[in-house]
Amino acid sequence: MRVALKRQELIGSIIGPKGEEEMRFERIPAAGLRKEPALLLDLAKAQGFFPGPRAVLVEDAGDGLAKTIAAALGAWKPGDAHIVVTAGSLSTRSALRKAFENHRTAFSVGIYNDPPSQDEIEGELRRAGLRDIGRDAMSALVALSHRIDPGDLRQTISKLALYKLGDSVLATAADVEVCAPATVEAELGDLLNVVAEARTEEIGPIVQMLAGQGVTPVTLCMGVTRHFRALHSASCDSGGPGSGIAKLRPPVFGPRRDRMLRQARSWGLGRLERALGMLTDTDLRLRSANQTAPQMAVVERTLIRLSMLAAVRR
Repeated sequence: MRVALKRQELIGSIIGPKGEEEMRFERIPAAGLRKEPALLLDLAKAQGFFPGPRAVLVEDAGDGLAKTIAAALGAWKPGDAHIVVTAGSLSTRSALRKAFENHRTAFSVGIYNDPPSQDEIEGELRRAGLRDIGRDAMSALVALSHRIDPGDLRQTISKLALYKLGDSVLATAADVEVCAPATVEAELGDLLNVVAEARTEEIGPIVQMLAGQGVTPVTLCMGVTRHFRALHSASCDSGGPGSGIAKLRPPVFGPRRDRMLRQARSWGLGRLERALGMLTDTDLRLRSANQTAPQMAVVERTLIRLSMLAAVRR
């Protein structure tokens, strides 16, 4: 997705917003170029019906196409279509990479699997026309960017801009949460809150829904354990649960932060330690070779016991 977004921006800057409509853009899959090596140079040299800069994209190229692409680069002249090539991971010895790095006018760029910086997020906000955004909303977007891919983040920002259209009030972390994509993680979050808040009767339906979506018992147990470890860590902080929640990584913002703070205070350190002991025993049981009971039933039973523990606390 990161490569696709950068490629889209680059080609858009070359041919403009109407380039595809005016047939000034051609796309060649790597397999097609292997079957017809002359295709790239032919398309680069072809004259378009509409005036304006043109671009030819080769997708998913590898070192097997290095000679073909290098030949096209060598024959390229000003006025020909720009040649854009995307590839997977290329080592420093890659022939395709060297073809671009050693060329006089071509260049290569490495795109890494890093979350966008705050400056990049601010750029996306400006592009979406959203300027009235609070500090907590920006922090929530930065935290969200670590959990979803850039395409989903861009859609979330676009949705947030529409959500706040005509609204003069600063966007908040709660607004970001409303516009964030609904995922299995969100449904797992619902289950965590149900367990921590002693809503025992709601556990079964959510567990069944997650199981139907392919979530494994071990994954479910690990997710619940992560949540209770976060609550335990917050409760252990010398400054109190509020200070501990603020130190969690990845950071927690908005309504979710307030909810976790209430849960940490409600459970207390002693009961959180008992809960972690129950979850550790369940995890070991799931991974045991002698386990015969249905694993999801084992996890569900533990969640019910945790919920009842929370109810006793109240």
